[in-house]
Amino acid sequence: MIDIYLEEIQSNRSTGLRKNDTERLEISINEDLLNQIYIINDTKFITSDINQNDLKIAPEDYYMIINRSNLKLKVQFNLDISQHKLIYDPYKFEHSKKEIINPEEFRRIYNVPDGFIDVLSKWYSIKFTYPDKNLIYIKPEMGISIQTHNKRMEFWEILEGKPIIINGNKVHYFVDSGEIYKIPIGTFHSLFNPNKKDRYIVLKEMWKGQFDEEDIERLFSPNL
Repeated sequence: MIDIYLEEIQSNRSTGLRKNDTERLEISINEDLLNQIYIINDTKFITSDINQNDLKIAPEDYYMIINRSNLKLKVQFNLDISQHKLIYDPYKFEHSKKEIINPEEFRRIYNVPDGFIDVLSKWYSIKFTYPDKNLIYIKPEMGISIQTHNKRMEFWEILEGKPIIINGNKVHYFVDSGEIYKIPIGTFHSLFNPNKKDRYIVLKEMWKGQFDEEDIERLFSPNL
């Protein structure tokens, strides 16, 4: 007899980003709903034309399921996933007090360079805008939304922190400082900070085209 392990994902929510154990993991989802999910299968970020092969996770690979539908998603696994390593939990701080980061206090602690012309402070990140770039700091164990832009392409350079980056249909894990990513107009992109304690991700963001804070479509965001 084959054991079946179940997980339910509410509408517009996701599982955590997990690492599979030493056996192949097979995921079963109602085929009628496959066009309403996103899935991370190790280095692939799959958003369309999902098939059963995309739901097979090799040993030691990473995986995450995002429910984009308006319905509860029932997911079956052929293995017990309870001991799989949780790399990133989008909802870890869901019920915590969400205090906006104090820019002046943050600058004193993290030596933010002078010369910025604007600040956008949230409870999970803070952005300092300079004439030619943004410096974005993302809290430990937090992430930014999966998003696209229609008026600009972006260039991301990692300055500190070893993040996980989604860029198009690729996922890059524990990225080293100095790595640069080109993000074309209309491309899915996101960043997770898997670090614990007080280790912020520091991201230098540059762009080509029209920069507009309203030019953003958030396709998945747990930071509500």
